[in-house]
Amino acid sequence: MKVVIVRVITYGVMAILVAAALVNTPRLPEKRPAEDLLGAKQQSIVSLPVAMLRERFDTLGSGESLRGVFERGGVSAVLADQAVKALTVINPGRVRAGMPIVFRSENPDSVPSEIILQLATDRLLHIKRSDSTWTEFAEQLPWTTDTIAVSGTISSTLYEAMDSSAKSILPAPARQQLTWSLADVFEYKIDMSRDLQEGDAFRVLAERSSLSNGTVRIGKILAATFTLSGTELQAIRYASHSVRGDYFDQNGKSLRAAFLRAPLEFRRISSTFGGRFHPILGVWKQHKGTDYAATSGTPVRAIGDGVVRRAGWGSGYGNVLEIRHRNGFVSRYGHLRGFATGIHVGTRVTIGQTVAYVGMTGLATGPHLHFEVLVDGVQRDPRTALRDRSGDPVPASERPEFDRVRTQMLADLESKSAAPLTGLASR
Repeated sequence: MKVVIVRVITYGVMAILVAAALVNTPRLPEKRPAEDLLGAKQQSIVSLPVAMLRERFDTLGSGESLRGVFERGGVSAVLADQAVKALTVINPGRVRAGMPIVFRSENPDSVPSEIILQLATDRLLHIKRSDSTWTEFAEQLPWTTDTIAVSGTISSTLYEAMDSSAKSILPAPARQQLTWSLADVFEYKIDMSRDLQEGDAFRVLAERSSLSNGTVRIGKILAATFTLSGTELQAIRYASHSVRGDYFDQNGKSLRAAFLRAPLEFRRISSTFGGRFHPILGVWKQHKGTDYAATSGTPVRAIGDGVVRRAGWGSGYGNVLEIRHRNGFVSRYGHLRGFATGIHVGTRVTIGQTVAYVGMTGLATGPHLHFEVLVDGVQRDPRTALRDRSGDPVPASERPEFDRVRTQMLADLESKSAAPLTGLASR
């Protein structure tokens, strides 16, 4: 009897413990529909970073075929041949050397699935592969244009001043382009190689166009000023209905004058007007002109409209060219390698026309251009003889419009020059 009682008590305690355990055990979650589970899985996959495409950069070598550079980029000979045959936008046999090419692969070990040819700064040609089939499409990159102002002070050269002033907003090629454009605007008034002195200053308002890939180019200069020895010269872009030239000074006179200030576009002076020790004759003598050191073959420009009065050998001058202009002016160009096609005595030339090429004939130790200006038969310093030649003025009927444009452009130049320089970092 005692055994039975003990068993009853034991079973009762166990039953109580089991019941308590069941009450306190958490319920199992309800079964979720299959689509919900799949959706959660898809969401977790989407949240993971997408695998980066592998890109390989190359350029088309001189004399190299597209098929050859495609194979070097990892495309098999068969696929490269098919890719070339798929091209219709360009002629595969007539592509420029140095053209950048990008190869894109979906992972590091796969064959490129896309090839991108940079046809121009803002024009791309995509060739995409699906299995063994290639398709092409052209892409025109959009330019974003704004205006910038740059101010600088001359300590040595215009190039140096532009580099130090515009480094934060323009990459190096654009800074050089802006320097050249600024020199072109004032080429009838200022010889940037020899007229600038330490402390002279410039300000320029110009258009800047940018691509999403960081490429920058300089557009039109809208307004600019140069302060030379305390005297300011302005250049305002204005389209006159009757006066030639794109730029006018503060008095409404065209900056396009009768003469250019220098006979070379890319110029560097090796000797200025005045006394110098002659490198060949070995004696001091008066140097009746200006020497521009330049690479042999550099084009020489006529500084003004005129008629060729001499084109041939001139003793110490070597090959020499003389052009007769209006009002008793004659320009002389010495040590030439040769003359441009069609240049001979009696030929009429126009301002800026290429008439000869830099050389080192005659008494010359290296390639350079010797340049002289004669007025009424007397040799004059080109620096002073050509300085005060002014262009035609804006007619009275256009003066109110010119004044409005000038006021607006100078106000923009002033406000943007005062603002902090921000933009693209130097590259």
